Amino acid sequence: MKKMKKLLIAGVLSLSLFGFSGQSDAAVNTHNVKQGETYWTIAHQYGVSVLGLKNANNKTTDLLYAGEQIRIPNTQISAADKELLARLVHAEAKGEPYAGKVAVATVVLNRLDSPLFPDTVSGVIYQKVSGYYAFTPVQNGAINSAPDQSSKKAVDEAIAFRGQGNGSLYFFNPKTSTSKWVFSRQTTVMIGKHRFAK
Repeated sequence: MKKMKKLLIAGVLSLSLFGFSGQSDAAVNTHNVKQGETYWTIAHQYGVSVLGLKNANNKTTDLLYAGEQIRIPNTQISAADKELLARLVHAEAKGEPYAGKVAVATVVLNRLDSPLFPDTVSGVIYQKVSGYYAFTPVQNGAINSAPDQSSKKAVDEAIAFRGQGNGSLYFFNPKTSTSKWVFSRQTTVMIGKHRFAK
């Protein structure tokens, strides 16, 4: 069982922002580049980070050529995981700026890459510690609402740029949070009403 720090008390939102990714370079397969494809379109297709895509020489080059083989890293996010993540983003960041939605999705990915949290998307989202769910929408059922297009797009962007940024593992609304512990975390960025921290 993984070691975990004490998490947030009820009502505290937690997710993370553009953070370090512990992605493996081990490729599970390769992709033959088609005319007009970019790193972005390939990353989107496989649900991986653009940063993890490498050519046969284990390098990321600016140009892609038709017929070139690209290695796909072993960090794929399934369609079901993307849907679940988009539902969480929709519930947690409704009314927040688009950047805040991307940040919320990135928190889950950062947790996924951290040894302090479960190693599946559903495990991270449905995690329960000391009787409390990590995410309020799981507790109140809002996780079950269908996501909007903006939330789906935010998830795609977070996945494509996975592994960049400040490494946030939590987020909360400073005006409503009652947790002294979460206020002790290092702030990475403020977006809309949410403070992101690690």
